[in-house]
Amino acid sequence: MTLRLPSADGTLRTYEPRTEPLPFSPGTPFTSRTVFAAAHVVADPYADSTPDSPAAVDWDATLAFRRHLWSHGLGVAEAMDTAQRGMGLDWAGAAELIRRSAAEARPAGGRIACGVGTDQITGGSRASLAEIRAAYEEQLAVVEEAGAQPILMASRALASTASGPEDYLEIYGHLLRQSAEPVILHWLGPMFDPALEGYWGATDLDPATEVFLEVIAAHPDKVDGVKVSLLDARREIDLRRRLPRGVRCYTGDDFHYPELIAGDDQGFSHALLGVFDPLGPLAAQAVRALDTGDTAGFRGLLDPTVELSRHLFQPPTRFYKTGVVFLAWLAGHQTHFTMVGGLQSARSLPHLARAYELADGLGLFPDPKLAEERMKTLLSLYGVTS
Repeated sequence: MTLRLPSADGTLRTYEPRTEPLPFSPGTPFTSRTVFAAAHVVADPYADSTPDSPAAVDWDATLAFRRHLWSHGLGVAEAMDTAQRGMGLDWAGAAELIRRSAAEARPAGGRIACGVGTDQITGGSRASLAEIRAAYEEQLAVVEEAGAQPILMASRALASTASGPEDYLEIYGHLLRQSAEPVILHWLGPMFDPALEGYWGATDLDPATEVFLEVIAAHPDKVDGVKVSLLDARREIDLRRRLPRGVRCYTGDDFHYPELIAGDDQGFSHALLGVFDPLGPLAAQAVRALDTGDTAGFRGLLDPTVELSRHLFQPPTRFYKTGVVFLAWLAGHQTHFTMVGGLQSARSLPHLARAYELADGLGLFPDPKLAEERMKTLLSLYGVTS
């Protein structure tokens, strides 16, 4: 059977779906790299909600997806931007997600790290540094009490309030001094969240990098690693070469991840990636090749996925979550294509059709026939007939 898929120019093209998926098997955690997949949340499709309502989450499907990732040896990065923090999921929902996922991780033997931010600060007025510090402390306590590793995320409130680098040094220094265990520091670029423009006290990334490194150098025993999401491979490589010994670099670069994880003769990046949500089993198979020293096999599996990732993360990049959830629906991880905050409407039909085509070509769908039928359903809703 063939499908008629819409192209960006408004024409329809014929596509013949594959009939067999690639074989992927569950496995244990990896030995050569630490790898997290930032996981999405599954909305409750029957909730009577609006884009401004608190998120209505289907907890059973959400937690089942995390078990899927753990079964392949991946860690779960929870309550991050992939889970729509600040784009449909508020702090109350995130706190519940952290508690439930951390409790689920224990019997599954899964690794979990959770986002710590300041998104309980809402409204139009600027928060004080004391309020920002207190918000971070509240969230840090929730993550630590849940038994998860904290990820100190970038704060919209801090970006708005900080008068310069010294405010970042003070806030992050305070948090690192009081954290019980080493944390992951997350530098999220403005392409993922425009409100984070000028983070670390400078719009120029060179002085911003110096402030970021100063935070780490002052507390290297409290920093497990840094997660860099700037979509700039050269900058990430330069940064990781300057990190103190023992501090990991977790790539968050959804454009250049194969080369950054593979590394060079001076080091490599670990991974904390939103694209590993849809790529989970394939990414796991690739990293296991790397565990055996087979870099060519790793690149052979992962390099072909970059076209899909670049498509999902194309500008406006922050809406990549729509494609991630769409692929989870096609793959059978959830029964519907509904998102918290109504974000399923954030990408066009041609964009989604191309995501389907690329993912199907990679063999990502466990049941290609199910994915085909669901794609046909979506096409029919838009008036595309066979």
